Amino acid sequence: MFQSADGGNTPSRSHFDWHDVRFIGAVAGRYALSDRRVGDDGKVSVYACRLCSISTRLAVVVGPVIGHEGEAVTAHFDEFGILRGKISRKLPSGFVMELILSDTDRNKLGGKIVWQKKRVHEQVPDKREHKRILPRDPRTVLTLADGTQMPCFVIDISQSGIAVSADIWPGLGTPMAIGKLVGRVVRYLDVGFALQFIQLQEIDQLEILVAPPIE
Repeated sequence: MFQSADGGNTPSRSHFDWHDVRFIGAVAGRYALSDRRVGDDGKVSVYACRLCSISTRLAVVVGPVIGHEGEAVTAHFDEFGILRGKISRKLPSGFVMELILSDTDRNKLGGKIVWQKKRVHEQVPDKREHKRILPRDPRTVLTLADGTQMPCFVIDISQSGIAVSADIWPGLGTPMAIGKLVGRVVRYLDVGFALQFIQLQEIDQLEILVAPPIE
C-alpha cells in the first residue's frame, strides 16, 4: 500500500495554493538513477515505472530498481513532463522522490496536476476490449533458466506475451519465466524487453500467473 505524496508546508508565491495540490492514480513512465550505468560508455540505464501519487513536492514511484536514499533520479511522465529530484525514502516496491523545482516550475507542475485530476474525473470509460492490460501490481519476479531470480516491473501483458523492465539485458531468444509465465525474449524496448509466451494464456488468469511464485 502506498501513501499519497506529502505536499510540504512551504507556501507558494502564486495566488493559488499549489503546494497542497496532489494527484493519486496510476501513470506510466520511465526513470533513470544517476548511479546505475551500464557498458563501457557509462550510459545510464532507463527503467519503466508507474507513478502512484504526486504533489508539487514529492512523487511516489514503483519500479524494478529502487536505488538508495539521496540518489539522484530523473523521471518522465507524458502527463507531467520531465521531473528531477532525489530519493528521500525507500519503499518495499519503489521510492519516494523529492522533487527539485524552481518556484515557476513548481507552479507549472501544480497546474498539470489540477488538469490531470480533472481529466481523470471526467474521463468516459472505454468499453473496448484491449489486447494489452496493465496489472494492478506491476512488480514480480523474473527467473532465468539457471534458476537466477531478480525483481522486474511489468509494463503490460497480453494473452501472447509480456513487456518488462529489469536490471538485465538478455539476448534475443533467452528463455525465462515472469511469475509463472514462461517465454522467450523476442524484442527490445526503450526501457526493457518483450517475451512471447510458449502458449496463449487465458486473459482472466494473467494477473494470477504473473504474480511472484509463492515459496
